Amino acid sequence: MSAVPDHRGLALIVASALFMQNLDSAVLATALPAMARDLNEDPARLGAAITSYLVALTVFIPFSAWIADRFGAKRVFVLAILVFVAASLLCGRARGLQELIAFRILQGLGGAMMVPVGRLLLLRGVAKRDMLSAMAWLTMPALLGPVTGPPLGGLLTDLFSWRAVFWINVPIGLLGVVLAAWKIPPVAPGRPGPPDLAGLALTGLALAAVMFGLETVGRHVVPGWMSWGALLLGLAAAGLAVRHCRRVARPAVDLGLFRIATFRDPAVAGSLFRTGAGAVPFLIPVMLQIGFGMSATESGFVSFATALGAFAMKPLVRPLLRRAGFRRVLMVNGVIAAAGVAALALLGPGWPRLAIFALLAAGGLARSLQFTALNTLAFADVPPERMSAATALYGTLQQLTPALGVVLAAATLEVSQALAGREALMPADFSAGFLVAAAVVLASVPLHARLPAEAGAEVSGHRR
Repeated sequence: MSAVPDHRGLALIVASALFMQNLDSAVLATALPAMARDLNEDPARLGAAITSYLVALTVFIPFSAWIADRFGAKRVFVLAILVFVAASLLCGRARGLQELIAFRILQGLGGAMMVPVGRLLLLRGVAKRDMLSAMAWLTMPALLGPVTGPPLGGLLTDLFSWRAVFWINVPIGLLGVVLAAWKIPPVAPGRPGPPDLAGLALTGLALAAVMFGLETVGRHVVPGWMSWGALLLGLAAAGLAVRHCRRVARPAVDLGLFRIATFRDPAVAGSLFRTGAGAVPFLIPVMLQIGFGMSATESGFVSFATALGAFAMKPLVRPLLRRAGFRRVLMVNGVIAAAGVAALALLGPGWPRLAIFALLAAGGLARSLQFTALNTLAFADVPPERMSAATALYGTLQQLTPALGVVLAAATLEVSQALAGREALMPADFSAGFLVAAAVVLASVPLHARLPAEAGAEVSGHRR
């Protein structure tokens, strides 16, 4: 049997997959104009390359729990990385938009199995006393990918071509495969019983329709009625899925997990926080480039401050949670995080680069602490036999909410611009975007008050 890595090593192996997935989405956005020129497509239509991946990702995530239990989590994790890498190579060789969309769907299939199953491997192999440290190591790529992606994507596109933004996944993925095969012990397949096909179909339809609607509404990629019709269809399918999952013995989505207070809070209040925080990585580079006139590379390196702040917080997470506990940290730090987002509304073209860098780094500190606390608390009290269902459900929410944040930010910019009667975006429009995002982050804080004072104490080590 392979040697069992310590929790840091195991977290970093899983984190390589998470980093690859987050980096892929970030670098692709930077390369879209070059892709449009090379493929002779309208840039707006190239948004389908992002939408198709996100739709596939959210549709297939609910399947990951059953597949991991049926065929063994390690085997599925390694295979998922290989699928993601192979699809990345195919994307880099695409000769047209249709090919690119097809390969992105395949890439989404790999990503849907890769990250939730990797998290499952981590949670099953780590003792509760080490869970906080492991999740801190795992959370870093989620914050690092979106801020390193734009400068890396710009450099790769300028030095080579847009195809290189897909090829960068190959060395990262192959390294992850080697480490996973070498260091992670085999996980025997289980007997999860037959899958809930009706529940999976309804859930998949709901997620696909909602994601399609969110990613296309207001972007003039498809007719407006199609976007809104998809959203309505998705909400109707979601209602039917909830009704179905409440009535069957082994549902595709285990809604009973919401009866666990330490899962419900990160899932509900955490979704509000992730929606507001998810607007920030979208607003910052657009503001720096369009509002402040920076180049893509310059804005990417300035926004990298967020990642530095996130890394600086890592050694502080454990002592803070041990001293104050999850409930107090989530409430107090939630207010600080909201203030950090609101403070970005003060930025203007005349600000020194160093001052912008410092403000972004400070915001990264608070958001990193909140992400780590939420992602750890979510699994603190989930029984081992329900861990697969929990990782799938929580992973789905983690994919949906940042997309909501981008839609919220884009809508706020458009409304602010329209109300002012301007034809181009101005710094005031971005200030409105940050204030709305801050309000959403702040709205999550009162929900944390429902947590017991000792919530997650076994993980944090906090005692009253």
